[in-house]
Amino acid sequence: MPAPFPVLVWQPTPAVSIVPAARIIITFFISFLIGILYSTCRECGDIQIFQEETGSTCSRRWKTHNERMNLTRREALKAGALGMASTATPTTVSAQVPRAELKSDFKITKGRIRQSVMGWCFKPMPVLELAKHCRAIGIEAIEGISAKDYPAVQKLGLKISLVSGGHGFKKGPCVADNKAFVVEKLKLGIDLAAEIGTKSVITFTGMREKGLADAAGARNCVEAWKAVMPYAEKKKINLVLEHLNTRDDSHPMKGHPGYFGEDVDHCVELIRQVDSPNMKLLFDVYHVQIMNGDVIRRIRQYKDVIGHYHTAGNPGRAELDDTQEINYPAVMRAIVATGYDLFVAQEFIPTWDDPVAALRHAAMVCDV
Repeated sequence: MPAPFPVLVWQPTPAVSIVPAARIIITFFISFLIGILYSTCRECGDIQIFQEETGSTCSRRWKTHNERMNLTRREALKAGALGMASTATPTTVSAQVPRAELKSDFKITKGRIRQSVMGWCFKPMPVLELAKHCRAIGIEAIEGISAKDYPAVQKLGLKISLVSGGHGFKKGPCVADNKAFVVEKLKLGIDLAAEIGTKSVITFTGMREKGLADAAGARNCVEAWKAVMPYAEKKKINLVLEHLNTRDDSHPMKGHPGYFGEDVDHCVELIRQVDSPNMKLLFDVYHVQIMNGDVIRRIRQYKDVIGHYHTAGNPGRAELDDTQEINYPAVMRAIVATGYDLFVAQEFIPTWDDPVAALRHAAMVCDV
């Protein structure tokens, strides 16, 4: 017998959970609010709380709020979108700049970092060929080349960013018997720098000799540099002491086992003992990363004595790409924030098939 009424049988359908969607929406909203309320100071990198008063200032650089805000509301929306996306798919954001991001026609445009290049790294490329590539990229200067090439390089419009002190990193003032030799060579380097209009001459502590006590080596260094400083001050030239790593023994120019000035903090102590405004530190980011680390904090800590910078990727002293560990864009921004206005020289050993592309990439990474 047919039923007097149609029988409606309820068939449960698969449940559609609203939890993931709700989570995405909530995450986006929170990220949006954070993006508006907080921002990063362009100059010092500190997190700053949003304030409407135009008179609010950055704690490091005394910039007004409107000058220092790094996140606009449009960027905050973008940050919120990234936050939403991260709830759906796990992602990894690299602080380094991959090789694939290199633009083949890149040229330095911002120029807040005055870039130079270390010539020895690009051998056997002829110096003038390297100098022409530097011009095309927008690199301002070159160093680590023979003095006989200075006139031709300068004729192309490049500066010489650093002059050799002549005594090398092996035979340095930490050994007392080297004092006269070191002083003589440094004075010749100072004369050359003054003649060609270069600000800085490089110096080193030298290699340890068996039985050399730390206190004696330090005293010998300070005495030798003090003997040179009146001459340097008169000529208005800086001596820049380079700290080198002693850990990497894989290549004669990737590390220097036995070097006396292996601790950058100790090098700064020696510089302060010399007590001259013309005695400075050559802060090699690669060497500091290997021996001491905490690079950005040290850049800020020693900003008053830093007179030159070198770069290279670590490990391997190769390109500044995403195969190495140093976050060079952040390092460069930290350098800019200190008010530093001298040179940063690219001193990596190219491994790419095209060394000019490697140099162009490094220039792009550091043009912050």
